[in-house]
Amino acid sequence: MFFVDTHAHLYKEYYPENFDDVLRRSLEAEVTKIILPCVNANSMPDILEAVEKHPKHLFPLVGLHPSDVKADYEEELTQLEKYLSLNDSLIGVGEIGIDLYHDKTFIKEQEIAFQRQLTWAAERNLPVSIHIRDGYEEAFRILKPFVQNGLNGVLHCFSGGIQEARWAVNYGLKLGIGGVVTFKKNKLENIVKEIGIEHIVLETDAPFLAPDPYRGKQNESSYIPLIANKIASIFDIPLAEVRRITSENACSVFTKINRN
Repeated sequence: MFFVDTHAHLYKEYYPENFDDVLRRSLEAEVTKIILPCVNANSMPDILEAVEKHPKHLFPLVGLHPSDVKADYEEELTQLEKYLSLNDSLIGVGEIGIDLYHDKTFIKEQEIAFQRQLTWAAERNLPVSIHIRDGYEEAFRILKPFVQNGLNGVLHCFSGGIQEARWAVNYGLKLGIGGVVTFKKNKLENIVKEIGIEHIVLETDAPFLAPDPYRGKQNESSYIPLIANKIASIFDIPLAEVRRITSENACSVFTKINRN
């Protein structure tokens, strides 16, 4: 059984000098399936180049990150939607969502972009990778009719509380758990324990949010076992069981990664 990193920006834009080494270490750590989220139209060529070189290990998403929703968001969405029609290697839509942490200038545009991209996914029966930061109320309002109709996906880098976690899993969504769960005095540990391992998937969000003991340094997919070890300690189960369950969870959402 392999590990799945359900969210890593493993392409040239973020790893211009050490991409090959990062991927090699990931494979050596048995993290053999890595899902690559898109943040804007400029990201897609690098993502697709990486996937073309490593189709058995890297799997692309397409989407406009909420923090990249600006005045030109319509143009961005038009460019990104074309990839859905032209490239059958895409396994889902993401990362998309609502982010009101730094700037609320384009909140209305973020909501429009989020709804439109959810529609892309629903129309094509694709899963979604959802980014929410300081915007759960707004995001859940938009998301609710889609998940009620069977849309599947992951709340990437889950940062909500227990109420948000319950809401998500009640609608069949998975929680993306990354390096934050290894930090001291984090609130995720109790949430994960209450929600249950059957509702989580593992992720790094590399190159960001490296787990302890690499906190503050460049993250990479080879650190997934560190996150898995923490999950194993939370549930007091073997690491191999964490690997099996979380990988099966990931494959149940992103079904196209089962092709390779």
